[in-house]
Amino acid sequence: MSTEFYLFGPYKIDPKEVFYSTPLSYAMVNLRPVVPVKRFADLTVEETQDLWLTAQKIGGRLECFHKASSLTFTIQDGPKAGQTVPHVHIHILPRKDGDFERNDEIYDEIDVKENELKEKLNLDKERKDRSLEEMCKEAEEYRSLFV
Repeated sequence: MSTEFYLFGPYKIDPKEVFYSTPLSYAMVNLRPVVPVKRFADLTVEETQDLWLTAQKIGGRLECFHKASSLTFTIQDGPKAGQTVPHVHIHILPRKDGDFERNDEIYDEIDVKENELKEKLNLDKERKDRSLEEMCKEAEEYRSLFV
């Protein structure tokens, strides 16, 4: 974490929001390992391996931390798939028994949240989802999982 900031599309991500990184990927408090390419097919073999190995490691730790029993990994690859930020990223969602009546409802919920984000998000402006203090606090908790 010796970088001044990380880039996520047009956004600058404070290193305090990042809880895990490799030379090719990083995970920030909204649980999205990222590499700076637009589409999954554009990844090199090394980036693909690193992204999924990073997601596997993070997923296992977050599953334990949240006392979950399963994980859902999702990638929205391209605008028609719901991708709102022009960079490959994986959503890692810890799952618990009964969190959705029908298991696949999670994808409907993801679509709803992505559409809400798309409506609110102006890619020319800086993100203002949560305060830096809130995000840093969460990142610090997650960072301790990798010590």
